[in-house]
Amino acid sequence: MSGCTPDTSAAAPTSTPSGTIPRIGDAAPDFTAVTTHGELTLSRWSEGKWIMLFSHPADFTPVCSTEISEFARRQAEFDKRNTALLGVSIDSIHSHLAWRENLQKLFNVKLDFPLVADSNGAVAGKFGMLHPGQSATATVRAVFVIDPKRVIRAIIYYPLNVGRNVDEILRLIDALQCADKHAVACPVNWKPGEQVIVPPPKTVADVDARAALQGVERMDFYLVKKSV
Repeated sequence: MSGCTPDTSAAAPTSTPSGTIPRIGDAAPDFTAVTTHGELTLSRWSEGKWIMLFSHPADFTPVCSTEISEFARRQAEFDKRNTALLGVSIDSIHSHLAWRENLQKLFNVKLDFPLVADSNGAVAGKFGMLHPGQSATATVRAVFVIDPKRVIRAIIYYPLNVGRNVDEILRLIDALQCADKHAVACPVNWKPGEQVIVPPPKTVADVDARAALQGVERMDFYLVKKSV
């Protein structure tokens, strides 16, 4: 059950050993890189905000163009969630800038978030974005949701030939922020405004205390829902 509920006593995040893929609960690997908005260092960038770090296989490719233009179109929804967008691919800064102009013409959107020019693959390597079974040179479609403490809270990988679902990414961020705020868990297909799950009891005393809870939907002693 512990995997389904918040653990407020969890150990401090650990750093990721070189050459391994970061895991949920790890400190986000730090890096300094050139971007379309100038040089930035992840640990000091957008302090106090959540970050959605995402990679795309390459500039000027069809699926990537539809994805990144959709992120740009819906940036206000990420802003509302105090979440900064940061894109990464193994392309040059000149390619990024040219692609940005091209997308504005094609989709009538402006990319206001930075794109990391990871020409040497340093960032991709730290975040496990290169999967040789897919491509030795192109980053897969990775999504890392990083909280304001710079801890990785969620990871999603998509293959090269399938675009991401922006609605699901927004739902995921909503669920993480709701769980943190109210010390609860979010059930299957949860959306804001729906009931959440009260963490299950860990002791006999907890079981007895749950019997006295008011304003909840009690399905069983271990499965209790409430509104927040």
